[in-house]
Amino acid sequence: MIERVRRRLRGEAGYSLVEMLTVLVIMSIVFAGITDVFVSGSKAQIEQDNRFQAQLSTRLALDKIRRDAHCASTVQNYTTSFVTLKISGCSGGDVSWCTAAVAGVSNRYRLYRQLGTSCSSGSGTMLVDYLTTGAVFPTNPTTTQTSGCGCLMALIADFKVSLKGSSTVDAYELADTIYLRNSTRI
Repeated sequence: MIERVRRRLRGEAGYSLVEMLTVLVIMSIVFAGITDVFVSGSKAQIEQDNRFQAQLSTRLALDKIRRDAHCASTVQNYTTSFVTLKISGCSGGDVSWCTAAVAGVSNRYRLYRQLGTSCSSGSGTMLVDYLTTGAVFPTNPTTTQTSGCGCLMALIADFKVSLKGSSTVDAYELADTIYLRNSTRI
């Protein structure tokens, strides 16, 4: 019996170089595939997190505009990318909202909020990034009232957000009509 085990152990030759290289090539292919899956999953997770953050900041900015507009009595300055709200209720004072293009990038704008009647990209508080257009206030609030309607002035905010800089690819749009509760009914 011992002799048989000795013969068997002497006959074991191990692996050849060709067999080892074959196994290494197969393992490399499998690991490369697994690594590719993990990398693409990681990139997708990062993109999804960025998209979520952009959407969240847009919703929070719209909420802040809504609070400012509900306290405002009128609009002092207006362009499609700039508005100053005259706040008579709440804490008082003027609040300006404006968009500014991001330097060196096409179709990317940021939304800023600043106390006072002026707004600039360097001195205000940046609240939203990745806007695809600077025209976030499409309608002049002073034209939303028609004579004799008994209605309040309304500020329309329309945010189009996309990390890709396109208004159609992976775009998120958040729009609202906000009534200035302290405005004069006509």
